[in-house]
Order: sequence, then C-alpha cells, then structure tokens
Amino acid sequence: MVNITQKSSTLRIAIATATVSVSRQETIEAIEQRKVPKGDVFEFARAAGLLGVKKTSDLIPDCHPLPVEYTAITYEIQGLNLIITVEVHTIYKTGVEVEAMHGASITALTIYDMLKPIDKGVEISSIKLLKKSGGKSDLKNLKFPEIKAAVVVCSDSIAGGTAEDSSGKTIIALLEKFGIETLSYEIVTDDPELITAKAKELCGDIHQLVIFTGGTGLSPRDLTPEAIAPLIDRRVDGIMETARNYGQQRMPYAMLSRGVGGFAGDTLLLTFPGSKKGAEEYMAALFPQVLHLFSVNKGQKH
Repeated sequence: MVNITQKSSTLRIAIATATVSVSRQETIEAIEQRKVPKGDVFEFARAAGLLGVKKTSDLIPDCHPLPVEYTAITYEIQGLNLIITVEVHTIYKTGVEVEAMHGASITALTIYDMLKPIDKGVEISSIKLLKKSGGKSDLKNLKFPEIKAAVVVCSDSIAGGTAEDSSGKTIIALLEKFGIETLSYEIVTDDPELITAKAKELCGDIHQLVIFTGGTGLSPRDLTPEAIAPLIDRRVDGIMETARNYGQQRMPYAMLSRGVGGFAGDTLLLTFPGSKKGAEEYMAALFPQVLHLFSVNKGQKH
C-alpha cells in the first residue's frame, strides 16, 4: 500500500455514477411497479451497493481500510436507462473515489442480476467518478508567488559552525513547491535579543512570511517563543495547535514543542522545531492552507 502516514485527516467526498440500460419499456414498468420476480430492484441493489462501499478494501488490494461515515445511493430513470449515483463521505487521510465507484459497480451488477430473467438485453456502462473533494489535492496546484519569505535558523551550534543546517534548507525547498521565494536565509544564535532583533528587521513590506526554526523546545537555550511572542499583535493559536496535533500522532514528544504563530503587522511569524523531521512535519501540517490567512487578514471572507 501507498504510505499515507504523512497525510492529515480531512473531510473527503466522492460521487460516482453507473448506468444500467434495459432493452424495453416493460422492464422499466416492472421495476417501478415492484413486479420483478427477484424482488424490489432498487432496495436490493441499494443494500448491495452499501456493502460494496464498505468492502472495497477487502477486494481492491491497494485500497486502505477507512471509516465510511456516510453513503447515499440514488436512482434516476431516463428513458430505458437507470442512472445510479453513489456519494461517499469520510474523515480520513485518503479519498473515497474507489469506494464510490465500487459501490456504483456493485449496485449496477445487482440490478443486472435481478433483471436478467426478464430482459436479456440489460447492459452496464459508463461507471465513472463525477466529483471528489478533500485533502491537499484540492490545493496542490495553487501557487503563491506574491508571498515572499524569510527563513531564520536559531541555533548556537549551527551559528558557531559546529553543525550543519538541515531544517532551514528543508523549509526553503518546501516553500518553493508553492511558488514562494525565500528572499532571506539567516542563521543566528539562540540569544533571544538577537532573535527579536532579526524578527523586527525582517518584518515589513518585503517579507510577508517569516519562519524561525529551532529553539522551540524546553532546553535552557530554547527561547525562540519568548523572543517572538511579544512581537505578535494577532496570535493565531490554531496554527500551532494543528502542527502539534499532527506531530503528536506520529511521535510522543511533539507536545513539548512550544512554538507560537501569528501576525506582526501584515507579516506572518511562525516558529518551527529545529530538527529536519520536525520542520517537515510542520510544513506538511500547515501548508498550503495556512496561506489562506493572508486573504483573511486583508478582510476577505473565509
């Protein structure tokens, strides 16, 4: 199976359809009047389709088992065609497109099986996905070239030349995927006065986003939150709540990160852990959806 552990659970919706065509009007009338010998076609097929949705991962090898939280199966008669629509919802890390299409397929096959004794011309066609939403796929093609960033690495050892930076360079590379250019890349010691001074220097018209990496833990020299918090005039606590929750699901010590986030004027300040893995997780948890804050901060509606 594909590794989805790095993904976040979000509301995911998929809608699929299938078409069952009969060869004569008498078959349609038998369905509508519930005179098909095998029983009520629509209700039997609906029950089968629900099972098809639930059992998808049992039959499709690469599909992940997931919680199906809503399924609706509806029908529309158009001439000699029965249009099946299956809508599936989940809150999970991966989508439900295959579940919806599998449900539509099983519903169609059940209708075929129930109608074949009275109509030898029944056909199934056009099983397809109509719509899907949820997850980062909705946002993956978004680019934000209007946002210019600065990345500041806070570390005594890196500033002193005894260690190499990996988290700052990782953040820069990941920002590039969203079309965000990093105009400034700085390395400072864990001195809170230097960090505060660097934040004041970088905030303003040139940089709309400033990310500090390092110094968010609980060691005596981890003072980045104390240095940055007084500069934030509009805290957005949900940013770091989301990042810590994401990390906590993957390792037990993420709750110890003390990062803060919010606006200093029109500049968004974020404080990330200093490890490469921690930086990657914070980027995965927050981007690109956190960038919506820039529109909201300018008065646009959610």
